[in-house]
Amino acid sequence: MTILTHDETARIASGRRLASGLGFALLSATSFGMSGALARELLDAGWSAGAIVLVRVGIAALVVLPFGLVSLRGRWGLVRRNARVLLLFGVLGVAAAQFCYFSAVRHMQVGPALLIEYTAPAAVVVWFWLRHGQRPGPITLVGAGLAALGLVLVLDLLSGAALSVPGVLWALGAMVGAATYFVVSGDAEGGLPPMVLASGGLVTGALALAALGLVGLLPMHRSTASVEYAGITVSWWVPLLVLGVVTAAVPYTSGVAAVRRLGSRLASFVALTEVLAGVVFAWLLLGELPRAVQLVGGLLIVAGVVFVKLGERDTALASAGPGV
Repeated sequence: MTILTHDETARIASGRRLASGLGFALLSATSFGMSGALARELLDAGWSAGAIVLVRVGIAALVVLPFGLVSLRGRWGLVRRNARVLLLFGVLGVAAAQFCYFSAVRHMQVGPALLIEYTAPAAVVVWFWLRHGQRPGPITLVGAGLAALGLVLVLDLLSGAALSVPGVLWALGAMVGAATYFVVSGDAEGGLPPMVLASGGLVTGALALAALGLVGLLPMHRSTASVEYAGITVSWWVPLLVLGVVTAAVPYTSGVAAVRRLGSRLASFVALTEVLAGVVFAWLLLGELPRAVQLVGGLLIVAGVVFVKLGERDTALASAGPGV
């Protein structure tokens, strides 16, 4: 009876962890998805990608840092022991991922850029296969295939899209940054609380971007011209504030919490819903109406996530051995 009670308790705890993880992941993806539409108008108004990313990450760092300090509770030894992790997360997972994506959009259409960046889940699967011997099972591969097909449909790439070599290279850089974000976020061995990892990564990313700007390697151009969304004209600082708080501070903190609960692989596939959110916000803010094929693609992405979750369960049972 005691064993059954413990098993039931474990099942309930696992279900709650999954539910909260999915909630955090969807919140993160939805918040991230707003960034493209907001940044597009700023880019058209004369802002450089580097300036937008620096302000966005800098605002997010200021918002999240107090919460990170409270979560740290004076345990500065954790920061010293995990300095390499924070550096990797901040430079690649935050600064490089954001800057490379915005730079890719300057050279190519948003759809192909997102498609290349969101091969990150496949990169995460390959990383765990090569680094930890966690070979993906057939169910996981089916889920990955469905999600990839759904991504192509959501981005409406079947009608053809122009590519550019610089754009592809920038998008691949964004993919590496995104994959690093998921892998590092899921590693809890160093003992860093999620809020400390998020705040430390944002501060590190902001400092890295600022350093590149100071030495001239990162172009910094800004404009005070007003921008327009959904027929409403607003001052230039409004979208920047939303980019920093809503599309950076919120998704990075909730995203790390999601990866800790779901694991890097599953969380990276759930994050594909960011593309759906991007389509919706492009419709609401820029008037770009989604097509029926994009809605079908969204259903395929959701189906792919479900299959990946089933594959994760089978992989866990296989790793535990026949005694489970």
